[in-house]
Amino acid sequence: MFNWMRRRFPHTRVVVSGALALAFLAHAQPAGSPATRGIAIANMDPAVKPGDNFYRYTNGGWMKRTVIPPDRSGIGVFDVLEDLSDKRTLALIEDAGKAHAPAGSDTRKIADLYHSYMDQAGIESRGLKPIEPYLTAIAAISNKTQLARALGESLRADVDPLNNTNFNTEHLFGIWVAPGFSDSEHYTPYLLQGGLGIPSRDYYLGTDAKMKAVQVAYKKYIATALKLAGLPDSDKKADAIFDLETQIAKAQESIVESQDVVKANNVWAKGDFAKKAPGLDWGQFFQGAALNNVNSFIVWQPSAFTALSKLVASAPLDTWKAWMAFHYVNQSAPEMPKAFVDARFDFYGKTLSGTPQQQDRWKRGVNATNAALGDAVGKLYAAKYFPPEAKTKAQDMVKNIIAAWGRRIDALTWVTPATKAKAKEKLFALYVGIGYTDKWRDYSGLQVVKGDAVGNQARSDMFEYHYSIDRIGKPVDRHEWSMTPQTVNAVNLPLQNALNFPAAILERPFFDAKANDAFNYGAIGSVIGHEISHTFDDQGAAFDDKGRLHNWWTKADFAHFQQSGKALAAQYSQYKPFPDLAVNGEQTLGENIADNAGVAASHDAWITSLGGKAAPMDQGLTGEQQFFLAFGQEWATKTREQAERQQILVDVHAPGEFRAAEVRNIGAWYQAFNVQPGQKLYLAPDARVQVW
Repeated sequence: MFNWMRRRFPHTRVVVSGALALAFLAHAQPAGSPATRGIAIANMDPAVKPGDNFYRYTNGGWMKRTVIPPDRSGIGVFDVLEDLSDKRTLALIEDAGKAHAPAGSDTRKIADLYHSYMDQAGIESRGLKPIEPYLTAIAAISNKTQLARALGESLRADVDPLNNTNFNTEHLFGIWVAPGFSDSEHYTPYLLQGGLGIPSRDYYLGTDAKMKAVQVAYKKYIATALKLAGLPDSDKKADAIFDLETQIAKAQESIVESQDVVKANNVWAKGDFAKKAPGLDWGQFFQGAALNNVNSFIVWQPSAFTALSKLVASAPLDTWKAWMAFHYVNQSAPEMPKAFVDARFDFYGKTLSGTPQQQDRWKRGVNATNAALGDAVGKLYAAKYFPPEAKTKAQDMVKNIIAAWGRRIDALTWVTPATKAKAKEKLFALYVGIGYTDKWRDYSGLQVVKGDAVGNQARSDMFEYHYSIDRIGKPVDRHEWSMTPQTVNAVNLPLQNALNFPAAILERPFFDAKANDAFNYGAIGSVIGHEISHTFDDQGAAFDDKGRLHNWWTKADFAHFQQSGKALAAQYSQYKPFPDLAVNGEQTLGENIADNAGVAASHDAWITSLGGKAAPMDQGLTGEQQFFLAFGQEWATKTREQAERQQILVDVHAPGEFRAAEVRNIGAWYQAFNVQPGQKLYLAPDARVQVW
């Protein structure tokens, strides 16, 4: 789901909207050892009062002794699993290489793609040859008509506005193929704004010293990349490219604006583009993009399309050609000689994320293989590493938390019976995928050539593009997965009314079938509750049980829902990781609603599972304390300043410290830790926000 982001920004962790995951993390100790099967007492700091700083109380010991590794922009508990998944995946890839599988088989493709990426000597020897044909084609563009066709040819399926934090792509536009807003039974093409090489328009428009420093470093990187590619006048072109991207940034909508799915539902017939967004030869663009036979699109940000099309007409042709050349070089850099890799890392890793050292190449090779052949690798992963008993236990927890959600809906006093009925229809119609898909991708159409790292990446991107656009107009598969089993994440898919929980996240420190239920419901239960809750967050609530963009609310109920959301946004906007930068409560609202309702629903489900019996003590902790500590220890995080600043600007997830503080809205937490008025996190009962 975020493979394209891994390619563009491989040293930051930009996480999908609707997916419960941390940004910019790395290794961490599990929440407990197999010996304790529960809370990691050593990770806590008993000197801190839980009512003053629950995050520090829960994770302070871990914070004091943990050092961010030099190849990471941050460190957190999610990544103990990511490292485990990567090492397991590496072993599977190496086994594929030893299998001597026949040419054209998935096993052979996995081995050849990985080893092509790892063949540094071969990559160095080929030098610029792999990118020369494309650079020559760009140089041959002689007019704006040819430019329009070339821009269409570069279109890729590299955005997902409902499940990514970043609504931008390095291509001028991005395409996303998904169920239609109104016709959820058929795949529909969505077009979105793009054009930037830095992950947020704010970096271009910012005027403070930190933003200016990023701008200077980016221009330096552009010039270096062009110079390495053998293109003349690199410094002059870098200035022109940055100025062009600044104009693109001014034309774009912000993340907050782009999150309004109702405003995004703009159906344009193919003939509308020339009228509503003049300047770009849309006929040539669609022909280049192989979209001749598509009659209509949903245009997510109409004002941006109008402005960007105008910019195509007004900006000099040579500037557009330089821009295209740079972005091609930038996208190809991970598979190019070391000088390209290092230059890219200097900007995206060191400057943008504060990471001093690049990840080992094998890890980048695993990422590249997962990006191209994720399901082929995932099929091997699921067979070896996801036992049936883990799937059964997780499925039981899902059923219990969905049932708890239903009871919570029934108990709401502000919701009318009509709205309750629609909400429960949607809740009980959810498809919940556990571990892995039932329908694996067919990679027979993907050509992998041993020794051609750049070509393999390009063919993989094109394979993914055609996989997407070839589905336009076809019936929707509501059980289709958007994540591979080896992905440490989870996701809500509102247009499918579906959830995915990959195998790799269903392990410690989130899940342990032998641990107390208090631990499991506080840890993986809060993840499950979070994803279910996205069904009813500020975006998910706009879709019905069929995944259609449809208002199923009464006017009064929706007004109350929005008011609760505003209260939660205001609460999070008060959090300031830095004196000059606060969390954007509106930008993070969907994730905060999901945490708010998800923890509460998981707590309800756990209480019901006890059947009236007392929860067992563990390590001197009550069941209630275990539940909330398990939730708090999920968010143990240390992040470099540059990476955390980037997260606040581009991510819809608040930093872990503030997500752990969500407990202050839950009454049971106050009782569990005897939180009293006057303590910093204390909220009077009428000030505690409960959206659902």
